[in-house]
Amino acid sequence: MDAFKDQAQKFMGGSSGSSHHNTHHNSSGKEDYVDKGVDALEKKFGIHGNRETNEKFTDKAREMFEQKTGKKVPEKISN
Repeated sequence: MDAFKDQAQKFMGGSSGSSHHNTHHNSSGKEDYVDKGVDALEKKFGIHGNRETNEKFTDKAREMFEQKTGKKVPEKISN
């Protein structure tokens, strides 16, 4: 479990320190379901990720999905 947590922290660019500043809100204040899911996983595994990094990751995942399937992802799910 610790190995997974360490890898996830490296991937998400977070730190495990307790001096975490809340960076989980985008400028519009709205989060789609994918953003909320990433936040929940970070909380569950004790990872303090960066909102910008999370957005880049989820945007790339959405883009790849749309390229492979030819279908648009609804904005409610991922914008």
